[in-house]
Amino acid sequence: MLDRLAAAIDRHSMEVVSATAVPRLTLVAVDEPVEPIDRLYDPMLCFVAAGTKRSSAGELSHVAHAGEMLFTTIDLPVTVELTKVPYRSAVVRLDSQALTELLVELHETGPATPSAVAAQVTAPMAHELVDAVTRYVQLLDTPDDIRPLAARVETEILYRLLRSSLGPILRQWSLADSTTTRVREAARWICARYTEPLSIDEIAAVAHMSPASLHRHFKAATGMSPIQYQKHLRLQEARRRLVIGDATAAQIAQAVGYASATQFNREYRSTYGLPPGQDAARLRARLTPTPATTTERA
Repeated sequence: MLDRLAAAIDRHSMEVVSATAVPRLTLVAVDEPVEPIDRLYDPMLCFVAAGTKRSSAGELSHVAHAGEMLFTTIDLPVTVELTKVPYRSAVVRLDSQALTELLVELHETGPATPSAVAAQVTAPMAHELVDAVTRYVQLLDTPDDIRPLAARVETEILYRLLRSSLGPILRQWSLADSTTTRVREAARWICARYTEPLSIDEIAAVAHMSPASLHRHFKAATGMSPIQYQKHLRLQEARRRLVIGDATAAQIAQAVGYASATQFNREYRSTYGLPPGQDAARLRARLTPTPATTTERA
C-alpha cells in the first residue's frame, strides 16, 4: 500500500518540494543524500511513504520512517535530516475549520482528554489512513476531480486521524483554550516579531499564562525556551540570507535583530559549526541557492 502512495508522489513531484493543485497538499521527493536543512514548519502532518526523516528542534528529535506520520502542532524552527533515501512524503497542512466542523458533526466538541503539550509527535499510519492519503494525492491524476472530491477526502483523512493514536492531540489542538493552543499562539507571536526584543511577560500575557507556566510548557513542547526559540528563528533567517549573498554578515545580523555582531558570530558558529561567511560559502559550493522562504517543508 505504501508503494501506491510513493508512486503517486513520484508522478507529481516536479522538484524536491512540490506545491500541488490539491488544497494544503505538498509533495516531497528526494533521491540522493542531502545536507540537513533548516525549515520553519507550520502545523501540518507529514505522511512518509518511503525513506526516513529526522526532525530536530532544540533538545528534542523525532524520527519518522516509511509507514509513519509526523504531526507538527505549532510553528517550529527545525533541522531536517533525511537519514534514508529515496525519500517520499505527502505533507498536509492542517485546516482548523475543517477539523472543528468534523468534531461538531461527531459530537466531540467537549473537553478533550488532557495530553502533554508536544510540538511534534510521530505515530504509525493505519492501512485505512494510508489509503485515504493515497487517494488524496491521486486526485492530481484527474484534475477535474479535485474541486468536487478534495474536501471529502480531506475530511476522511481527519476522521482517520481522530480515530488514531493522534486523536487526543488533534482534539487538544482544535480547542480554543487548551494548553497546546496557548503555546501555539505564543510561538506565532514570537515568529511575527522575532527581530524585536523579547518580553517574556508580554508573551505570557498573549498565551494567558504566568511567565513560569509559559516557560515550562513552551520548553516541554519545543525543546527550547522562548528566548532560544527566537534565537533559532533569527539564525535560520540569517543563514538563508547569507546563502543568497545579497548583504554582509554584519548587515544581516542587524536585520534579524542582533544588536551585537560579535554575539551573532558567536551564536552562529555555536549552532552551525563555522563562522557565518565560511558556512555560507560552503553551502553555496554544495547547493544550488534559491531565494526560498523558511516556510518551505520537507
